[in-house]
Amino acid sequence: MEVAGHEVKVRGRLIRVAGLSADGYEFLDDPEAARETLHKSGERIDLFTFIQRLPDTSPKYAYPMEWDNLAVLPVSTWDHWWKEQIGFKARNKAKQAEKNGVVIREVPFSDTLVQGIWAIYNECEIRQGKRFPHYGKDLAAVLRMSETFLDRSAYIGAFFEDRLIGFAKLHCDETRTQAGLTHLLSLVEHRDKSSTNALVSRAVRYCAEHKIPYLVYSRFNDGKKEWDSLMDFKERNGFKRVDLPRYYIPLTMLGSVSYRLGLHKRFVDHIPEPVLAKLRALRKAWYNRKLQPVTE
Repeated sequence: MEVAGHEVKVRGRLIRVAGLSADGYEFLDDPEAARETLHKSGERIDLFTFIQRLPDTSPKYAYPMEWDNLAVLPVSTWDHWWKEQIGFKARNKAKQAEKNGVVIREVPFSDTLVQGIWAIYNECEIRQGKRFPHYGKDLAAVLRMSETFLDRSAYIGAFFEDRLIGFAKLHCDETRTQAGLTHLLSLVEHRDKSSTNALVSRAVRYCAEHKIPYLVYSRFNDGKKEWDSLMDFKERNGFKRVDLPRYYIPLTMLGSVSYRLGLHKRFVDHIPEPVLAKLRALRKAWYNRKLQPVTE
């Protein structure tokens, strides 16, 4: 389904919640028109959700809302980021990549790039203590994923001895207010070369050169999750948590009741964080024992 030029996906069976497929990377300028379109679509949708665009952090609309967050890096110049916004560890890691022979460059979209991405996706089944969702996908599936929003995207590759060992995909929103890191991944085999840090450095340079004021790396904190290595990586590279309104527009009576009762949230959102932390530790231990993953 398409609404106001954006693809919309619907999740849930009992309570059907719709949102932009590229939520957090694409934004609505006229949510009321989107509401009317969905209401007249003929498909049962109980709630429609969207997040507000940067840099406006104060609620602009009167719809029901909750606070969400993004990991945001304000970009002025690359030099300012390098000297003022990042920690010494991130700076040293980025330098280390070059010393290790890693070459970072923007790359055109091609079959060769897709094959390199496919190889990175299928290197290991477990990443960061959980099953990697893109492991096992065939080349055709990776192509379909990778070719989305090509008119507003850029690919940056990390190469070692002419082999792609890491990549980043930058997705620019329609107003070029932000560039989102929709993918940032490197081969675990070459983790000692610090290619991921170097990819972030090149992404900042891309934003500075194209006058894009914000680089976004997904959420800073997903739900109630305690501090982890990914949050540490984001902070060391200058990303900060920015809270933004997330709106929920009820389209049916069930949607209105569900929102008031909190039934629109994921089941995991209702579990206390100490319990979730223990469950994550058990999951990681199980994967380490049964699947013998490559350790990041």
